[in-house]
Amino acid sequence: MRNTNQSAEKTMDNTIDCRTNETNNYSNETDNNNLPTAVWLAEGQSSQRDMLASLQTLKTKTDLPFIVIASHRQSRPEIFECADKVFFEPTSNLKDSKEELLAETMPRWQFVLEEAKKNNVKVLLTGRNGIDYEAQREQFSAAGIRLLTGATSVSALEMIDDKFAFMQHCQAYDIPVADAWRFDNSDELQALLAEHDHQPLCVKPVTGIFAQGFWRLDTGKADDEQYDSFEHLYFTEDKKITTAQFMSAYNHSQMTKEQPIPMLLMPYLAGQEYSIDVVCEYGEVLAAVTRHKTGKIQHIGYDESVIAVVIPLIKAFGCDGIVSVQTKADDDGQHRVLEINSRPSGGISYTAHSGLDLTQVGFAYWLGLTDKPNLENVAKQITPCQVRSIMMSVKL
Repeated sequence: MRNTNQSAEKTMDNTIDCRTNETNNYSNETDNNNLPTAVWLAEGQSSQRDMLASLQTLKTKTDLPFIVIASHRQSRPEIFECADKVFFEPTSNLKDSKEELLAETMPRWQFVLEEAKKNNVKVLLTGRNGIDYEAQREQFSAAGIRLLTGATSVSALEMIDDKFAFMQHCQAYDIPVADAWRFDNSDELQALLAEHDHQPLCVKPVTGIFAQGFWRLDTGKADDEQYDSFEHLYFTEDKKITTAQFMSAYNHSQMTKEQPIPMLLMPYLAGQEYSIDVVCEYGEVLAAVTRHKTGKIQHIGYDESVIAVVIPLIKAFGCDGIVSVQTKADDDGQHRVLEINSRPSGGISYTAHSGLDLTQVGFAYWLGLTDKPNLENVAKQITPCQVRSIMMSVKL
């Protein structure tokens, strides 16, 4: 075990509610042949705890014992409590949090690979750092580890992250996708606006998550419908800004002058937006659940018209693992792809309410507990339902 200033295994006590095992004192010195199979969930965006809890439930449904491992670069007891064994991942930051002082002693992927070998890990979901792991796929495969990064090549993951390249790839495969025009400076933006401002438009960065940098513009609106100049400061969650104010901010931005941020100008689609959680393997959809939101309510089900767009999309990018897709309908009701997230969504735990827990479906298969899922058959297990998310607290 590494010292406290390095990436280290953290031993947890055995009093955690969401853990089903009696103890987690599995020594790394034990012969791997005597160790139970393990599954590892590396640092994710926002669903890591929920997925770990789901895996703990899966353990109660099978006679084959397996160990649930989690890792994160920060001290996250609310996540760690749902794992049997946890590790701190290496970090390039000298200080990632007030609780932990970490130094990068080796690349993250190498640390995880070495510990995965010691702990008989058979399936690894990489979470938020998929590209780093994907570049080393051969080494994980040689160790007998099923690597789940969201795709099976670095180029595919990079294309998924680059929303402009993503759109172009979709168009090449005749997949209905939201149009986008890239701009890298104010002159390019001004030229694009002159050509397209007869319609509602929006802007967002070429790369990014959690709607960072997304804004709706008031192009194509009548004078009495244009946004109030104070509205974007007051109703920040609406993500609306006048076109003139966005142009002014962009033109005078010191941030973009020091480090240019490639952006996209896009038609704003006013139709229903869908999130689709997908279990997939080498470009094949094995199971999927659709979600759309009205107000605070999530509607969970299986919309075949949306899935019809998702199936060729997953194939075109060779997606592999558990990913999420966003689509939105245009004025004609055509579902258009917005993006793929090459990792599980923050709402993947909602799928359990439909009778089909996608975390369990995927990992039961990859661990060899079940046969390969068939999309048509698993879709029949889905019971449409409505879900409201609630906030919960965890004592640290």
